[in-house]
Amino acid sequence: MLVSTLASSSEGNSTYVETNDCKILIDIGTNLKYINSKLGELGISIEEIDFLFLTHTHKDHSSALESFIKKANPRVLLSKNMYNELEYLSNYDNVDTNEELLSIGTTTIDFFRTSHDAVDARGCIIEDATSSLVYMTDTGYLNQRYFKKLYNKGIYIIEANHDVEMLINGKYPKWLKSRILSDKGHLSNNACGFYLSKLIGPDTKEVILAHLSKENNTEEAAIKTVEKTLKEYDIEFKNIKVAPKKERMKEIVY
Repeated sequence: MLVSTLASSSEGNSTYVETNDCKILIDIGTNLKYINSKLGELGISIEEIDFLFLTHTHKDHSSALESFIKKANPRVLLSKNMYNELEYLSNYDNVDTNEELLSIGTTTIDFFRTSHDAVDARGCIIEDATSSLVYMTDTGYLNQRYFKKLYNKGIYIIEANHDVEMLINGKYPKWLKSRILSDKGHLSNNACGFYLSKLIGPDTKEVILAHLSKENNTEEAAIKTVEKTLKEYDIEFKNIKVAPKKERMKEIVY
């Protein structure tokens, strides 16, 4: 499996995943020129994308979708409610709203619910014969019923959006602070560490912290807090990176 985040911030999110069976984009929240350029750095053209999984319809995750499907023909994976919200998809034939486990050769794509102030937000699990990835951003919490399902995967791309103290003492208006801190907002560094303490297992190779706030977080604070929280649960795990906001992360191959 090859994994590379292409963008990760409130200004745009997209991640490329490649298995032996298929090429997948998770979200497409920048613009087509940017996506084309970053895929090009990997030697991939947009026409080669087999699946595009949409986590939710907020613009920083979906803004380039309409232009993308005019140039390429991926199978777009999303919920029925997301489909109904994006009216332009009614003219596109290659849409899958079943949300059932997909199998493509040795690759599977599975889905789980997240909690965000958007229509039907989702995360996904991608696995092949030797590798596994969990992708989870833009959520206020993770329901414990998913702990077993998400446990002991190889790579976690997980939101560490904000440092709580920085957010509370920052310049955001009160309503926005409340939104971010709510169960339908974003995971803090501490919450990210807590959930990872329930998910990391002996097969986990890498954790990538995603969707960091420009105003209310730093890479150093995110990594330090996640490591500290894991240690409180007797987990020593140091292979933690931060997804760059506006550039492609060097690909992980395992």
